Amino acid sequence: VSTQSTGALNSEKCEEAIINYVCDQYEAYLQDESGLNRRNIVDNRVHCCLYFISPYGRGLKPIDVKVMKSLHDKVNIVPVIAKADTLTKPEIQRVKQRVLEEIEENNIKIYQFPECDSDEDEDFVVMNKDLKERLPFAVVGSNTVIMKDGQSVIGRQYPWGVVEVEDAKHSDFTKLRNMLIRTHMQDLKEVTRDVHYENFRSQKLSHSTNTSMNESISAPKAIDDTDKILREKDEELMKMKMMVEQLRRQQEQLSALQK
Repeated sequence: VSTQSTGALNSEKCEEAIINYVCDQYEAYLQDESGLNRRNIVDNRVHCCLYFISPYGRGLKPIDVKVMKSLHDKVNIVPVIAKADTLTKPEIQRVKQRVLEEIEENNIKIYQFPECDSDEDEDFVVMNKDLKERLPFAVVGSNTVIMKDGQSVIGRQYPWGVVEVEDAKHSDFTKLRNMLIRTHMQDLKEVTRDVHYENFRSQKLSHSTNTSMNESISAPKAIDDTDKILREKDEELMKMKMMVEQLRRQQEQLSALQK
């Protein structure tokens, strides 16, 4: 799902579209989970948010901090530095370090790679460690096919050479892709299920319970008000009956005197 850039002219509430979409998917899943057709639920919950950071600011902008903090309790955030080919390798490392420092300073919760057990496959341990060290991922994007050394590659052509999207020396794109699709997809889903969705579900149930309690408290008050009104009506009727009876007696007395 592609959303509005925080660099847009009116980006004050740009995170609302993302929050609404994420919460709508949680709500739909909760409704299906509470229904009769629980065995055939389609899981459209958002398991990962790739948050792209501009390479030109050399760190997070105030709007980045605001948006990420509004999202970090609802979805797994994976920070990504866009257009990494505009930076040199030393600059990329400095920007990565600065972004991680600002994320920690602002208490922003991003996706945490799982800790490996002692009996974990050694290749996975090495790969997992490499992914942790590459955060935030610095990627180069392109859909242009270029011939390089007799081979077709996806990348960008510059006067000094070619930047390949799928070359780990040029971009973290392949690392990010493998992490999302192959190695950590299940963990992302589990964090969504056990943390983010469970928080949403608990808040929803808590809100429903509070609403029911408020309704049950207000119901007796409404009944008491109705009884009071009825009693007042009865008293008015009694007074009118007494007045009518008094007038009838006065009329009878006048009739008797006339005779």
